[in-house]
Amino acid sequence: MAKAQAKPPVKTASASKTGILPVQTIRGLIEAGQVQLAEPLLGNQLQPASLDLRLGDKAFRVRASFLPGPGTVAAKLKDLRLHTIDLSKSAVLETGCVYIVPLLESMALPAHLAAATNPKSSTGRLDVFTRVIADGVAAFDQVPAGYHGPLYAEICPQTFPIVVRTGSRLSQIRFRAGATQTDDVALVELQSRERLVATDQADIAQGIALSVDLAGDNGGLIGYRAKRHTGVVDVDAPGSCAVLDFWEPIELRGSKRLILDPDQFYILASREAVHVPPTHAAEMVPFNPLVGEFRVHYAGFFDPGFGHAAAGGTGSKAVLEVRSHKVPFILEDGQIVGRLIYERLTALPEVLYGTDLGSNYQAQGLKLSKHFK
Repeated sequence: MAKAQAKPPVKTASASKTGILPVQTIRGLIEAGQVQLAEPLLGNQLQPASLDLRLGDKAFRVRASFLPGPGTVAAKLKDLRLHTIDLSKSAVLETGCVYIVPLLESMALPAHLAAATNPKSSTGRLDVFTRVIADGVAAFDQVPAGYHGPLYAEICPQTFPIVVRTGSRLSQIRFRAGATQTDDVALVELQSRERLVATDQADIAQGIALSVDLAGDNGGLIGYRAKRHTGVVDVDAPGSCAVLDFWEPIELRGSKRLILDPDQFYILASREAVHVPPTHAAEMVPFNPLVGEFRVHYAGFFDPGFGHAAAGGTGSKAVLEVRSHKVPFILEDGQIVGRLIYERLTALPEVLYGTDLGSNYQAQGLKLSKHFK
């Protein structure tokens, strides 16, 4: 009787090849058991350079946010959890409360491969503060090289109560092999060749600057301010909510200045159109206290192909999720509010953000999350 032939080894990123892993290599990690799934992979779960993470079947309401320190998240939950919520059908997560949810994805990473997580674009635009924690890791949203173990989502809705269930996707994970960031010298050359932001005088210093657009469209619309005490938003129901039930449109006529109220949530847009070529992925640097007491962009990942085919390849605007801290703060039109860092990929992805995936925010201007009509 002939012996069954062994399957050829699945190719993953080698230790000598540095960069962000593209979709086909992430698929290889799953096939090799280095990314482990409690339920089968969904057809639209893989993005050009990231994997969507899914909520498990339970949420634990806890007293406060925490990091596991040298121990495990499960051990911390025994002490900190207040009650358990069944997510097998659906459940409401209330504003101002902190929840910990085990994810359906866990890691068995090789020694040369690390990962980082971030909220998905739609999550950030709902003002849902979401971070991923891992056993024994002393930082949020970081999965160290060689990590073996579970992942958990910490979820704290800030403005709108949300409905979630098992399989809901609020976060995404990127995998990095070695040093990946493009330095400023290379970024100048990449801007010259690929026009990463639509401006003739790009501000490049530890990333490429993005500024806020307070000129608005022809009607003067420059953004939206979130309303308080609204109904719930079902995170798995696109187009289910009326804009004016949740948002107050902001129109500026001539002033080009906006005073941010403390602890209010705003959706604004960048002045520059952003382009992420297929060879790279990008990420918005989070809150920087040197540019003001506010945070911009909870959801920082920009996939390969973002803005690549939009408007003849000139890019798409970045939507800015803005929240002021403690004191009122004045934003002026054209004020720098954040920086994009670019990271090279280990290979061109099989699919790009946009038409390949039916992406929600390609060719966007000022745009709310997909949940609003």
